[in-house]
Amino acid sequence: MPLSEGLHPCGALVALPGAAPSRPPRDRLPGAEAIPKLSRAMHHPISYFQAVILGLVQGVAEPFPISSLGHGVVLPRLAGWNIHQNDKFFLTFLVATHLATALVLLAFFARDWLRIVRGLWRSLQMREIRADDVDARLGWLLVAGTIPVGIIGLLLETSLRKLFASPQTAAAFLAINGIALLIFERLRRRPPRPGDYLGDADARIARLSWRQAIAVGTSQAAALVPGISRSGFSMGGGLVVGLSNEDAARYSFLLATPVILAAAALKLPELLGTEGNGVRGPALVAGVCAAATTFFAVKFLLRFFQTNRLTPFGVYCIGLGVVCTLVFAFGG
Repeated sequence: MPLSEGLHPCGALVALPGAAPSRPPRDRLPGAEAIPKLSRAMHHPISYFQAVILGLVQGVAEPFPISSLGHGVVLPRLAGWNIHQNDKFFLTFLVATHLATALVLLAFFARDWLRIVRGLWRSLQMREIRADDVDARLGWLLVAGTIPVGIIGLLLETSLRKLFASPQTAAAFLAINGIALLIFERLRRRPPRPGDYLGDADARIARLSWRQAIAVGTSQAAALVPGISRSGFSMGGGLVVGLSNEDAARYSFLLATPVILAAAALKLPELLGTEGNGVRGPALVAGVCAAATTFFAVKFLLRFFQTNRLTPFGVYCIGLGVVCTLVFAFGG
């Protein structure tokens, strides 16, 4: 049997006469370009373990007045994960956790929203908001408080997140958020009273003026800066205009529902499209975790604020912000 290859006198490997041609490299085979390389979609930039942790934290930190976005920025840095707030895959991943949070809020207050929507429809039919129609007035107060923050979010969200998305900045704003919560408690219009949580909370909230409702709703825009809490500023704003802690928390959750739901819905095509490749699995897991913790967090807070204040959360944010600032400053 003839050898297909032999050694040239100079030592080079050559094909012998009449021998079969040597096989070309794999990448030069006809049609080799059709052999797919390992797709990036097969790689998960966020592991399932990281997704569980981020989802659990999101579910707690969104309703709690401690800034879910701030925690989402500092946590990966503290844990040594290769995740940054402005990474495209991370922003797409957050769509699932925010959508889960919004759906839980919607389900938690489903009966309230049903009454509110009926009230809005009733007022449209009658072409007036009757003084004794609590649901209609509350609904329009929510509309008035939601529109400004929605417009601000559409205009400034991307630029503000890029500007303030570093862990160092988020840590500093966490401390500022804590200070703001303590200031809100100092500026509250009325001190807590026994039995504040008794009676019709919606009727008390519906007594807000249009200016007060718009001011409290617009305060949520501060949460576009990582480290500032949406619920913290809307709860604090509620205290300043005269609501009790429990009523301020309830109003905050009602205000947050359409804002978070609309923001997540606008970005849902990113998660379902090509930008979601590689993160849809972890995002689904994170969404389930966020939904579970959101439910229990909201249930806890509504009971907690019947007799407590924002003060513990302010102290926590200041402490976490200072500790993270020191850790990051010294190379952590």
